[in-house]
Amino acid sequence: MLTAIIIASVTCVLLIASIIFFPKITIGKFSLSTYILVALLGAIFMIVFGVVNFQDIYQAMTSSDSVNPLKILILFFSMTVLSIYLDEVGFFKYLAFKSTKFAKKTQFSLFFIIYLFASVLTIFTSNDIVILTFIPFICYFCKNAKINPIPYLVGCFVGANTWSMMLLIGNPTNIYLATSYHIDFISYLGVMVLPTIAAGVVELGILLLLFHKMLKQEMTIVEKEYPIESKFDLIVGIVHLAICLLFLVISSYIHVEMYLISFVCAVSLLSIYLVSSLAKKEKPEVFVGTIKRLPYELIFFVLSMFVIVEGLRKTGFTEKIYEFLGTGGEIYKYGYASFFACDLINNIPMSVFFASIPNMSMGALYASIIGSNIGAFLTPIGALAGIMFTNLLAKQGVKYSFLDFMKYGALISLPTITIALVTLSLVI
Repeated sequence: MLTAIIIASVTCVLLIASIIFFPKITIGKFSLSTYILVALLGAIFMIVFGVVNFQDIYQAMTSSDSVNPLKILILFFSMTVLSIYLDEVGFFKYLAFKSTKFAKKTQFSLFFIIYLFASVLTIFTSNDIVILTFIPFICYFCKNAKINPIPYLVGCFVGANTWSMMLLIGNPTNIYLATSYHIDFISYLGVMVLPTIAAGVVELGILLLLFHKMLKQEMTIVEKEYPIESKFDLIVGIVHLAICLLFLVISSYIHVEMYLISFVCAVSLLSIYLVSSLAKKEKPEVFVGTIKRLPYELIFFVLSMFVIVEGLRKTGFTEKIYEFLGTGGEIYKYGYASFFACDLINNIPMSVFFASIPNMSMGALYASIIGSNIGAFLTPIGALAGIMFTNLLAKQGVKYSFLDFMKYGALISLPTITIALVTLSLVI
């Protein structure tokens, strides 16, 4: 057990260091996130020192269980394809700029509209896609309107990482934790809808209190149209997303696994687009853009962290965590534990680790899901979304330090997770 703990601990420390101090390795035009290499080395050391072997890994990868990491990755990537496709055809940017027309030249109404759009879209698509799409738009709009972008950036980020709790597909951490305990789409929604709404309402109130002085300032609306170039491509994308969501809802009743449903929808969407492009004799730019933007690094990160957690599980460390947390007050213990664990090891490995803790109650499991989402905005380390967020702001020339992230993160996340856990304790 000691060997597994040492390897896992060193990996986590180096993960944090890599994200803060040397996030990328660049050789010519090739760039790679260093946290991927750290996770991969951690997995390799688990194998080299005999904590896990290739047979253990093979059995896990070929398991017919829904917690199979390959199935989870297929589900996540398939849903990401649907989201990125809609972004590539201009759907999200179109909605973002249309939203400014309803602002009535007041920052309060604009803030509320952007928060609402980001929150609703993250429910049905992905928090990562919303951040990738909305953050550049917010920076551009605020620069032209000559207003402070910070309220909108913080609102968009925390909204995307709070309302992603509502549906099972909103965040890969939801998928991993829920499927590890065989929770279907409807059951998940039935429990998580009220905690998500409660968290969102409290969070919005805190945001308005924090930024009300900034939002009182006047602004100049800069109207710019971003028309949809191909309505057919847009309709095909929306229809596929709607069909996918519908079948995910009824997956437990028709006895078809969710990863198969999302995979078929993603393949169908891209196939129809390619056939359409060939028929119109156009270059398949949306297809190429979608494939290029998929987060391939996540494959190596998730699988590597899975190997590390498998080593901890085999040596009995996860059972020790279960004994340490004990019984009674599990919702609050697991909720806050997962919340803070995100900011030590990132929410994806945190979810892989918590999913391996034996005998968790349903309350503890859902509390861990809440922690994995809301923990994302305490520090940039909490989630890949936080890493993307800080990188995007640096590219846009917006000053937003690690301390700024923590300051707003602490003020917003702690009350938000508390009300979410209290609500969960009332509905579970």
